[in-house]
Amino acid sequence: MSRFSASTAGSFPSPPAGPARRNPYSDTAESHHGDANAGSDGPARKRQRRNKPTLSCLECVERKTKCDRGRPHCLACIKRQTECRYDRVADLLEETSRSATNGRRMTKPPKQKPGGGSRGNNSTGTPPIPNLADRGAEHGAVALSTGLISNVPYSIPKASNVFGIGSEHPFANYWTCSGGLPEVISVLPDKIQADILISTYFECVDPVYPMLHRQTFYADYEHFWQMAPKERDEADASFVALIFVMLALGTQFFVNTSTSAAERKQTAEFYASASNQALRMFSYLSSASVRSVQSMVLITYFLINDNHASDGWAFAGILMRQAYAMGLHRDPNIVTPHGNPFEKQQRRKLWQAVLLQDTFLTVLLSLPPSATHTDVSVDDLLDDSSSIANSDPTDTAYIRASWTLANLVQETICSPRSLDLPICATARHKTKLIADFRAVYRSFPDVFRSWDTGSLSAMARTNKRVVRQTLFLTSNYFHNLMLVCASDSPEVPVNVRGTLSAAHEAIASFFVLFDLLESEARVWWVFNHRAFLEAVCIGNVLREAAGGGRIDALDEGLARDPVFVQAKADISQMIQIMRVMGEDSELARTRVQVLEDFLA
Repeated sequence: MSRFSASTAGSFPSPPAGPARRNPYSDTAESHHGDANAGSDGPARKRQRRNKPTLSCLECVERKTKCDRGRPHCLACIKRQTECRYDRVADLLEETSRSATNGRRMTKPPKQKPGGGSRGNNSTGTPPIPNLADRGAEHGAVALSTGLISNVPYSIPKASNVFGIGSEHPFANYWTCSGGLPEVISVLPDKIQADILISTYFECVDPVYPMLHRQTFYADYEHFWQMAPKERDEADASFVALIFVMLALGTQFFVNTSTSAAERKQTAEFYASASNQALRMFSYLSSASVRSVQSMVLITYFLINDNHASDGWAFAGILMRQAYAMGLHRDPNIVTPHGNPFEKQQRRKLWQAVLLQDTFLTVLLSLPPSATHTDVSVDDLLDDSSSIANSDPTDTAYIRASWTLANLVQETICSPRSLDLPICATARHKTKLIADFRAVYRSFPDVFRSWDTGSLSAMARTNKRVVRQTLFLTSNYFHNLMLVCASDSPEVPVNVRGTLSAAHEAIASFFVLFDLLESEARVWWVFNHRAFLEAVCIGNVLREAAGGGRIDALDEGLARDPVFVQAKADISQMIQIMRVMGEDSELARTRVQVLEDFLA
């Protein structure tokens, strides 16, 4: 794992020295007015210099060192332990850029050039895919809706059942017609066992998706267990659903050597079925509440982790409609003007959970985003880290960072990829988009940027919550930056070195997660699948560099290039991890076969 420094966070490695040429990604062209007047009889006109504002921090300008322009402190100043201050104009420009990214918005459809309805077919009769990262592993084969109904990573040559990768129903039916909610409550485990699984949920899942207010939940949870049996049978069915899905997720992540993986999977699916049945008793198709939507968000994640990605996608469609029906996409100050600050905060946190799930799932599946119409602003999220009731001071910063990234990703990546349109229409557009992503990264708090493997390993002994948040945010950011750099079309070539560098930072975060929290790395499907797609993208880039053949056939210069050497090592390390996971997972074994094709 390379260190996150100013050189890696703010820029990509430069290509080998060669003949001077114009940078196709540059925003500005070199001015040659002085050369045009050199042959005239008059004196040579003095070349004018632009009055360009200084955007780097004053300390880096003084020391003449590289500055990533991070707020509130750049990485260089963090490492030097020096005061980091910016010029007033630099602060103004940064604030303007951040407001444009985080502001209230509504997704606009991608613009098409006149006559762009048919882009032409290749020799196979299949429209060309403009983004290299969306091509399958079979020598550039098309991989539509990657991971949902395609042959990657399931090795099925035709589309599989949309409502489930397998043939089984995701919620096994254990229930009678007349049992109602009491029948569901009757299968609750003993409170001691339930307490352990709920604690596991808050330990492993809540750091990554912190939408529940822990103290409020535990108050309601303890009150539920203190009820008499008859009172409990008349409890809020949506809260019962929330308890059961938290038990299901807790079972997925609970490490227990006395039970097999198959037994844990069966128990988790049983709890998920109970959660779904409780939602049915709540009439969740015609009613909606904060708790029912929270339950549906978690059921979607459970289905995805349970290798039912297409079922999760279908279930998330109902979730999205219910979130819209509740008005979660609207500014709480407009739709609930008389609500107290806590209620408004919960609505904002729940909407961001829905938006994040929708955005980052559509990135993985190359499908259209749904959480596109909203006037909820990132900046309206209250900073409750100083509250006595809140013991997780990084949560608000993590939510804001993830939310800001999701807003940018949805607009610039999800929509065009869902229609097989180029992410970047022009070279200038690509340069601007990469700059936008770097600006978002600079806005992340220092704790999520200024780390390396050693410091994160040390932190894992005292604060695993921040470790999980750091790795998930890092993986999400660099995966999407990789997609931007890998975007190609007749007008915009692939940024090869930028793609490999971003892919390395993204996949390295999965390697660190596997080293520090192996049991959790095995469960998180989204993290696994992101890393797999990053390895496939790396393989496609190397194969293109090798002229379409084996990546071992790279010419001698590229074979010794550190960036290309690291890229091959990333594929090899991913294969090794998938082999270890393949002991319990057919999916991991299939991924090994796909990745080995790049090396064979």
